[in-house]
Amino acid sequence: AAGMFLRLLSDVRWRAANPKWRRTTCSRRSTSSTAEPHPVSLPAQAQVVICGGGIMGTSVAYHLSKMGWKDIVLLEQGRLAAGTTRFCAGIVSTARHTSIELKMADYSNKLYQQLEQETGVKTGYTKTGSISLAQNQDRLISLKRIASSLNVMGIPCEIITPKQVARLHPLINIHDLVGAMYVPEDALVSSANVSLALATAASRNGVQIHERTSVSHVSVQKGRVTGVETDRGQIQCQYFVNCAGQWAYELGHSGEEPVNIPLHACEHFYLLTHPLKEPLASNLPTIVDPDGRIYIRNWQGGILSGGFEKNPKPLFTEGRNQLEIQNLQEDWDHFEPLLSALLRRMPDLEALQIMQLVNCPESFTPDMRCIMGESPTVRGYFVLAGMNSAGISYGGGAGKYLAEWMVNGYPSENVWPLDLKRFGTLQSSRTFLRHRVMEVMPLMCDLKVPRWDFQTGRQLRTSPLYDRLDAQGARWMEKHGFERVKYFVPPGKDLLDLDQSKTFYKPDWFDIVGSEVKCCKEAVCVIDMSSFTKFEISSTGDQALESLQYLFSNDLDVPVGHVVHTGMLNEKGGYENDCSIARLSKRSFFMISPTDQQVHCWAWLKNRLPDDSNLTMEDVTWKYTALNLIGPRAVDVLSELSYAPITPEHFPSLFCKEMSVGYANGIRVMSITHTGEPGFMLYIPIEYALHVYNEVMNMGQKYGIRNAGYYALRSLRIEKFFAFWGQDLDAFTTPMECGREFQVKLEKGMQFVGQEALLEQKQNGVYKRFTMFILEDHDTDMDLWPWWGEPIFRNGRYVGKTTSSAYSYSLERHVCLGFVQHFDEKTGEELVVTTDFINQGEYEIDIAGQRFQAKAKLYPFSSLFTHRRRKDEEELSGYQRE
Repeated sequence: AAGMFLRLLSDVRWRAANPKWRRTTCSRRSTSSTAEPHPVSLPAQAQVVICGGGIMGTSVAYHLSKMGWKDIVLLEQGRLAAGTTRFCAGIVSTARHTSIELKMADYSNKLYQQLEQETGVKTGYTKTGSISLAQNQDRLISLKRIASSLNVMGIPCEIITPKQVARLHPLINIHDLVGAMYVPEDALVSSANVSLALATAASRNGVQIHERTSVSHVSVQKGRVTGVETDRGQIQCQYFVNCAGQWAYELGHSGEEPVNIPLHACEHFYLLTHPLKEPLASNLPTIVDPDGRIYIRNWQGGILSGGFEKNPKPLFTEGRNQLEIQNLQEDWDHFEPLLSALLRRMPDLEALQIMQLVNCPESFTPDMRCIMGESPTVRGYFVLAGMNSAGISYGGGAGKYLAEWMVNGYPSENVWPLDLKRFGTLQSSRTFLRHRVMEVMPLMCDLKVPRWDFQTGRQLRTSPLYDRLDAQGARWMEKHGFERVKYFVPPGKDLLDLDQSKTFYKPDWFDIVGSEVKCCKEAVCVIDMSSFTKFEISSTGDQALESLQYLFSNDLDVPVGHVVHTGMLNEKGGYENDCSIARLSKRSFFMISPTDQQVHCWAWLKNRLPDDSNLTMEDVTWKYTALNLIGPRAVDVLSELSYAPITPEHFPSLFCKEMSVGYANGIRVMSITHTGEPGFMLYIPIEYALHVYNEVMNMGQKYGIRNAGYYALRSLRIEKFFAFWGQDLDAFTTPMECGREFQVKLEKGMQFVGQEALLEQKQNGVYKRFTMFILEDHDTDMDLWPWWGEPIFRNGRYVGKTTSSAYSYSLERHVCLGFVQHFDEKTGEELVVTTDFINQGEYEIDIAGQRFQAKAKLYPFSSLFTHRRRKDEEELSGYQRE
């Protein structure tokens, strides 16, 4: 088979280039009758053991050895690059939707370009460029948004016409195209050879590589990796890296302490042809036709074409194993839709001879983003897997970031969108994964408009109020497996039409959310926010207070009943979490965090809290239903239900009190709404949830109460300039950079994590500032909407990107939040961002290539609204936790 021939050829090239590596593997005799001698024995111990010899494992080994770690062993159960890497189509594409994936792909491209010169191993690197086709205007808008991101990152890219496509690739049928995106720097490589080149360089740097060695399980003691058991003996180690590709899930569950790695394999098909009569030029651009669900590249004068069909075939759900992936069964009936799309796009191929239909497994993840990072349950256990058919594009960058993570304790970029800890145990069900990847694989090509939702694996985690809210017209989205309300469809509205409305422009729910926002401002609304992560931390003595004072930036030594907004910072002063903490008693604290912090925050605290039996931390997320009662009449509703004084004198802002509501006792009521509007959060023991909700709705009728959802919440919090962790705030963002110095107590009488970094910023200034932008010349009805990730320009120069945006129904304008940086015009050096720099600039926001003027505001700002707010309402300056 052609694939086998390529594999053998790359074997020969690599082994010839690397005699040192040959000495560490079993030699093979030319006569079959001669028994093979025993291979070189495994070392008894190493600093790092990497499992998997594909592009990911070799990239991690390469980058670790480059960073000075030498005591590394790479184990491969078959032969190097004999898994999915061997069958990879070899397309290196930087056209990615998320910033971190784009950066990984760009780094990979640059690395592969010089790898052959560095190692002497031919990688087949050819700069061909790529053309992404658009068959409709929505697809073209999506490509324009990507092009804007590529251009500001210095990656050449342009939107081109169908006629320009024909000039670049004469065989392409352009009759149904409306445009395309051309990225001239994209490339082709031989994936197996790139992997072998990385292994060569790693081996020269001291990495030991052992083929035909299977890892059976990982040994763990006191929550840390201590070694690995293989079929050739045991190796003691401090770090283990699971780069086992489609087998990463099984390997994760084979250890003494299971590590959940949610991925699942699907069959992936592509076609190889014989050369054309006039062989295709080697530098002909790769074609990506997402509306046709196919990609097409040159292959030895012929073509290689595959795609992502609408009805994928999951495999190995039962965990069946293969040492080396053999070519699976051909299935021409299954491939036929993709073949038809190929022939429509390149009609001249009708008479072309087919060499082979390749069918190989590819692993996919529940959210179409790869998985990297340290396990939340086992220290020293790192993972890099689940590439969603983009392994060669991400391989170099992903290996670099993981190596940085291991060596420095953190990577050089914000990799939260890829962090293993974004998943919980609920995503590791094989049934869930099988169903989800059947949706994910077609989504690789589907048009992803803003705020689309997965349809599989739903109704997994629900509030006790789910059925009640659903019956009242709730429309749902999912976060960390939890169902949350977007908005409520009023009676008489066309539900089907609304559910199918997908657009980059003004959405059909605009007026619905507007009426919910109006009710929050003028009367009272209820939002179910039960998905918040909730921890209780308590101790027999002062251990809880002392530990939290060290781990959080604000002063938590406040009177009982007070609520504190605070960051949980890392050593660089960046936000690992952003939360509200209520002091329930002298020795007990109630911590509220964002929904997707459940795994990450637990692991962060567990690893840093002292090992003291007198100090306990409990995850009580499931014990409490959270209702957000927002609006000026919230105080009337609550006072009538509790028969307790709720006036500001008795119940000041940022206060927590346990109360009765209706017949239910033990309701934790906090004077905070995460929106800047007046109101209360009610944390209700789960068995009382339905009763309290019914009481609130009944009592609120006379005050105009209604249900509301997270879209209304988002609009409210963005117009008040409240940041949202995971989108606006991350591990590389400090309180000083977003105007939240008042939530940091630098002089609270004891040291805390991140204090030195913040003191340095206070003295020297910051290099980016969180800024609000109000769009000036933007037509809400006719123009494309900003969603997030749009480039920001100051006086015509790129200075940053938006992190979130929403329409402000109060200002009747779009509001974008984002970070502004200051670069020296001549040297490109990063400079301190001052208030004057922000205030004296002329700003534009780039939405899919079109720039709109914007007015910049810094936090805190004087009220943008005509009516004045009570002082205690202004103090409700907590972050939105979505």
